[in-house]
Amino acid sequence: MDLGEGIRKAVATLTGATIIDTKAIKEFNKELQKALLSADVEVKLVFELTKKIETAALSANLPAGVTARDYVINLLYEELVKLMGNDYSPEISPKRILLLGLYGSGKTTTAAKLAKFYQDRGMSAGVVCCDVTRPAAYEQLETLAKQAGIAFFGIKNGHDAVKIAKEGLAALKDRKVIVFDSSGRSGLDAELMKELKGIAEAVKPDEKALVISADIGQVAGKQASEFSKEVGINSVIVTKLDGSGKAGGALSAVSKSGAKLTFTGSGEKLNTLDSYSSKRFVARLLGMPDLEGLIDAVNKGMQEANVKPENMQNMELNFDTFYTQLKTMSGAGPLKNILGMMGMSNVPKEAIEQSEEKLKNYKVIISSMTKQERNNDSLLKQKGRIERIAKGSGRTEKDVKDLISEFAKMKKLMNSMKNNRDILKRFKSMGLGV
Repeated sequence: MDLGEGIRKAVATLTGATIIDTKAIKEFNKELQKALLSADVEVKLVFELTKKIETAALSANLPAGVTARDYVINLLYEELVKLMGNDYSPEISPKRILLLGLYGSGKTTTAAKLAKFYQDRGMSAGVVCCDVTRPAAYEQLETLAKQAGIAFFGIKNGHDAVKIAKEGLAALKDRKVIVFDSSGRSGLDAELMKELKGIAEAVKPDEKALVISADIGQVAGKQASEFSKEVGINSVIVTKLDGSGKAGGALSAVSKSGAKLTFTGSGEKLNTLDSYSSKRFVARLLGMPDLEGLIDAVNKGMQEANVKPENMQNMELNFDTFYTQLKTMSGAGPLKNILGMMGMSNVPKEAIEQSEEKLKNYKVIISSMTKQERNNDSLLKQKGRIERIAKGSGRTEKDVKDLISEFAKMKKLMNSMKNNRDILKRFKSMGLGV
């Protein structure tokens, strides 16, 4: 059970409660403590938080029209936001960023994501591979840089990280943002400290960012404190947020250490790096809609699919435009994250996985259609076309027929919506066309 699921289970104990009494709060806090401790949030912090909620809830007079459940949820939201740290708004300006971190933190992928983040916002960016210890680090960062469309510098089989950093700085001097990826270790030893200090002295970074994986839980706080003391860091980036049940523990521990949380990463795609917002993170845990995050995800998806918002509004629905919409959805991030932003956090994992598989199949099947078939779905009624598409896509004829059936229903729905002016206005206000 992940943290969000556990917290929502605790909230469910208040459903139907008309008053806030000791029994209701004790039961609620018991489930909440279980959820937070399972997410590796420090025991002391957990009991401090639940005590605050209990004291505030039992001493309160409910405002008129506010239910006991809603009142406690609001208290919980405010306390969790405090626990998870402050929001961060990155300054879009020229800078040099040195990434630090131990093995397995996701540092190299984050280097490419971070450079792309700034380049997407108008800052030309590049990455420098100063990792001279991990095999294939050079090739990995070079490949990621090509995918992201950012500049790359490295010396294959090089052994002097400081020399590489200096030459990289000179080679990418025309770039407004340069991200330096450094070597990792299994621990912060004397050799690593010397290397990191040497790179820092050579390139004089504006930011030294520690990259930490969410799956280490509250150990993240200890790492942040150690790196800050020995090397000096300005910020912390937490990765693998989507796949770890210990994310709450990692975020709260980093915040408690006094380090500044700046970005969070989820997934391997290069557009899955977000400036940190404890408010948005907590809202998703509670199953509240995150419209800001949803709009941002849709915009990322359109950028990945190379689609302009004005074009989306005037799209006529056919398999060609449907394929574009599927690419946009894919670029927006994992379906689980999108549903969470919509406030649909309780959709079963199996259902999400089945839907993601179905969407992948749809893209493959449409890719096997001719341009004429994509633009005119009536052609698919002709003999032999479904068989050919099935063979070309490696799917069954039933899979192709299922897609055609689903598409027909969607087209019918879209046509009916065109006749409803109120719905049409709402969709257009969101930048979507029907």
